[in-house]
Amino acid sequence: MWYVSTRGMAPRVNFEGALFSGYAPDGGLFMPEELPQLDRETLRRWSTLSYPSLVQELCALFIGPELIPRDDLDDLIHRAFSRFRHREVVPLSRLRNGLNVLELWHGVTYAFKDLSLCCTAQFLQYFLEKREKHVTVVVGTSGDTGSAAIESVQGAKNVDIIVLLPKGHCTKIQELQMTTVLKENVHVFGVEGNSDELDEPIKAVFADVAFVKRHNLMSLNSINWSRVLVQTAHHFFAYFRCVPSLDTHPLPPVEVVVPTGAAGNLAAGCIAQKMGLPIRLVAAVTCNDIIHRTVQQGDFSLSETVKPTLASAMDIQVPYNMERIFWLLSDSDSQGTRDLMEEFERTRSVRLPEGLQRKLSAAVTSESVPDEAITQTMGRCWEENQYLLCPHSAVAVSYHYQQVDRQASSAPRCCLAPASAAKFPEAVLAAGLSPETPLEILALEKKKTRCTPMQKSNDWTLILRDTIEDIGRQWRITS
Repeated sequence: MWYVSTRGMAPRVNFEGALFSGYAPDGGLFMPEELPQLDRETLRRWSTLSYPSLVQELCALFIGPELIPRDDLDDLIHRAFSRFRHREVVPLSRLRNGLNVLELWHGVTYAFKDLSLCCTAQFLQYFLEKREKHVTVVVGTSGDTGSAAIESVQGAKNVDIIVLLPKGHCTKIQELQMTTVLKENVHVFGVEGNSDELDEPIKAVFADVAFVKRHNLMSLNSINWSRVLVQTAHHFFAYFRCVPSLDTHPLPPVEVVVPTGAAGNLAAGCIAQKMGLPIRLVAAVTCNDIIHRTVQQGDFSLSETVKPTLASAMDIQVPYNMERIFWLLSDSDSQGTRDLMEEFERTRSVRLPEGLQRKLSAAVTSESVPDEAITQTMGRCWEENQYLLCPHSAVAVSYHYQQVDRQASSAPRCCLAPASAAKFPEAVLAAGLSPETPLEILALEKKKTRCTPMQKSNDWTLILRDTIEDIGRQWRITS
């Protein structure tokens, strides 16, 4: 399996090459050159699998046995999920009024990113040990990516991780999950800016191809193909858990509601669709609605500011994985994708070509959900089910309740729940409910913290480069 850049100007790479890259050298994102097409028999066979077994099957399609033999791959994925708190890894809660909630948050940091990052970290360490190499991972986070990335590689001897978090834009718990990890290979910076602003120095560093190569830099944001790959499993698993039967022809559809910020989970859903999974995708966003405007009107443009919402991890203006979706839906048109994205980077505002807009709105519908609807949804779900939603999950469930109240007939629907309500006590209180905080989260309050400030007046790119060079020097001394 080969991977190509969405912008078409970079050499193709194998899975290992895509795994160790952030952006492709031409500024694009890596995608499989061709997607496997799944027949009814394969879907029927997969429908009875556990979540980890499904991840194994999907990964085997995209990672050649010459890179990771199948027995090793199965072992890595088994190891990745060994610390999840629920025996099913990803359980489905069936609630009143046809509400199905797929809980993606039973990993160590109580967020869906544990699922893809724990696998990605296993793949990473497999290749590093084999090649006797060291990498420095650079991550920008809006909340959950940082803690899940740190958790997946803390203490690893071949990996250092640098995390940039937006000071004051994460919840207290999210911040503590990052700043209380004191392992030597973990370097956390508190940036005086929002999550879009802190992506700028990261992109600037990755644009220096010689520097990236010299220091073996990589990213674990959802620009990394490995994360998107594992996230396709959410959609297959949601389908198999909610489809009434696989015996009808054609296969019945299932609607999957994806609360989304950077569009990684949405891109994974579009890939699953293209592979033959009969799902209908709904992108549910906050009032930071660039994805909603793009789907509805073809208006891919920044708003003047990012508005802070209760679903803070989705407060994103630049959903970089939309580039993967544009490429996919334009039949791998890398020239068109490059023109579109370069214009967007220049002007911060583009209108999608009519044909692409038509394909996008056929593949995805969307909804923008204000804070008031988030708290109402959290309250209603508790009242009807004694079930606490996190604010991000409530963005998805709000769409479900809208459809129920309109008495709109539809296919079975599954709402993806990206995080536990335990991580967002402020939002739970805002909904007039009582937070339930696990002991391991309460214990964070008493731990020592370490976080280096990056102030507005600082040169963030320079600080980042200096830190990377220091790590490189240390690695050369100790090895």
